[in-house]
Amino acid sequence: MIHVIFCKMSEFRQYFINIHLFLIKNGEYAIFSFMTSNLIKKKLNDLKKEYDVLKAGKENLVALIDESELPESVYNSNAIENSTLTLKETEALLREMKISRNVSSREIFEAKNLARIMEYIRNKVKETDLNKELILLIYQMLIGNIRDDIAGRFRQTGEYVRVATHIAPAPEKVESLIDEILVTYHSDYTTYFLDKIAKFHLAFESIHPFNDGNGRMGRTIINFQLSRIGFPFIIIRNKGKEVYYQAFQEYENQQSTKTMEKVIHLALLESFHKRVTYLKGDTIIPLSEYVKRQSGSPSALFNAAKRQHIPAFREKGIWKIGVD
Repeated sequence: MIHVIFCKMSEFRQYFINIHLFLIKNGEYAIFSFMTSNLIKKKLNDLKKEYDVLKAGKENLVALIDESELPESVYNSNAIENSTLTLKETEALLREMKISRNVSSREIFEAKNLARIMEYIRNKVKETDLNKELILLIYQMLIGNIRDDIAGRFRQTGEYVRVATHIAPAPEKVESLIDEILVTYHSDYTTYFLDKIAKFHLAFESIHPFNDGNGRMGRTIINFQLSRIGFPFIIIRNKGKEVYYQAFQEYENQQSTKTMEKVIHLALLESFHKRVTYLKGDTIIPLSEYVKRQSGSPSALFNAAKRQHIPAFREKGIWKIGVD
């Protein structure tokens, strides 16, 4: 039997929490899932509407959330590419503070350049849609002072790259392939926005248009695409990179985009949950404290947070949740 429930958004969110707490208490969580495509779309649509209403007149708070999240976003994107900087070190560098150990100039510029790009695209997103010239400009900013010989351009003749077992297309094909995926992205008015972004990201990384920095570029483009249509930035986290890498393998071997769609939609739900919680003025507590107030399995509740079945989010790697 399917039950249709009409309620306010705040009640809808609490309804989800209550259902999952019931399942956790009764040991039924493992066999229960709300993860259907239509429900994901509805959840994102409802959260977007709530976010848009709540942020009106609170633009300064939204800006503060974005600013406070910047070091965490930079840290995770660089860590996926094997940067040795910790989150605390990244925060210190972005505040122009010294850190307690010697690190390479490359890692310093990777952090500072990426932070500058994220701030730049927040402002640029209202002026232009994604295009080849913007991609090259962002790449110039990303790789400047790191590899000036390749900054601001695609791979050229003789510049072949490999990622694991994947050999990227010949450099002579790069520019036309980028043109092709841009045209496909902009001309597709029927595919769900998240699916379009996931497919573009997979195709972009498959092309691997640059000699260096392709992963950071691709994740930056995701945030540009989301912001362009009014969605907040997301963080693809280093701790979840195994699933992220799996998405590329599935795309290469099976042309499947499902895992990347899941990576992005979970990150977007978490981004919304964080912002909505702050904008509502809820009291924010660690999920570990919230667990103590509930009966049932703590591991199941944390699992629900990871799946975004409850409105939890991470700050500096710590799961948190809002309470009235």
